[in-house]
Amino acid sequence: MAKLNYKDAGVDIDEGNRFVENIKPFVKSTFDKNVIGGIGSFAGAYELPKGYKEPVILAATDGVGTKLKLAIDAKKFDTVGIDLVAMCVNDLICNFATPSFFLDYYATAKLKTDEATDIIKGIAIGCKESECSLIGGETAEMPGLYAKDDFDLAGFAVGIAEKSEMNRVKLVKEGDILVALGSSGIHSNGYSLARKLFFEKLKLSFESEINGKKLIDTLLKPTKIYVKTFKKLKNRIKALAHITGGGITENLPRVLPSHLNAEIKKDKIKVLPIFEFMRDHVEEDELFRTFNMGVGMIIVTDDKNLDFILNNSNGYVIGKITKGDKRVKFI
Repeated sequence: MAKLNYKDAGVDIDEGNRFVENIKPFVKSTFDKNVIGGIGSFAGAYELPKGYKEPVILAATDGVGTKLKLAIDAKKFDTVGIDLVAMCVNDLICNFATPSFFLDYYATAKLKTDEATDIIKGIAIGCKESECSLIGGETAEMPGLYAKDDFDLAGFAVGIAEKSEMNRVKLVKEGDILVALGSSGIHSNGYSLARKLFFEKLKLSFESEINGKKLIDTLLKPTKIYVKTFKKLKNRIKALAHITGGGITENLPRVLPSHLNAEIKKDKIKVLPIFEFMRDHVEEDELFRTFNMGVGMIIVTDDKNLDFILNNSNGYVIGKITKGDKRVKFI
């Protein structure tokens, strides 16, 4: 009887090595002066940036959710890596942390080097856009655990904040102004509902057009990364809320003191066409507690800093801070 090897069990070590060689240039392109060493060690090393009085290390982790299923079915893998980075670094900046480095975890039934390379390329693009270094990752080939062609992604971002700048809630006052930063699309939340609506209920295809755009292109448009905007506006921001799963309804209260509300004028929100389309099929309250509705971030600021923020971003005013009990109130 012939003896078994790892490839017989579904894991191809040579393919894994080829993949590593493929991604090296993309990974190295994200390195900054703080990265110590290169690719291939047991851990990534990053020197703490200088200039902080009381540096605090913050970490965020996330995935892309069932948006991955659309990428797999459409065989389009060049954008979900950007989503992965965006979901992590956009959380970090809400705690006033500057993203420093990123790691990824890619698990699949069978490694397909070309597809996996596209994913890592996307991660590298996201890292460069967020000005953080991709210093490590893990690729796991696990036949029997994942169905054929399926894979999963997880991301891990680490940033540095000044301890004195982290508590943003205490800065929020009655009369402060709420500024929306536009989203690029659905981003990476609510895709189980979106998939059920478009492909099960409405029986649409990837090639179906909504407002002149192919549905699959709209659905796979990557999450906007707000790091550069944050860096530009940082000293003018009181608090910052990332509008992810739960929408404005559940995310904005995270930056409110217990005695204040966020009062938002619904008609001021620049709702994206894809959400306008969905309004005919999903209750509005459900839309607002599931999707970003065209708002990727909300800045809390005051009168004296408002003009600077509006002149240096795509932001626009959607409401204000009022007395209340830590809730969002739509008017």
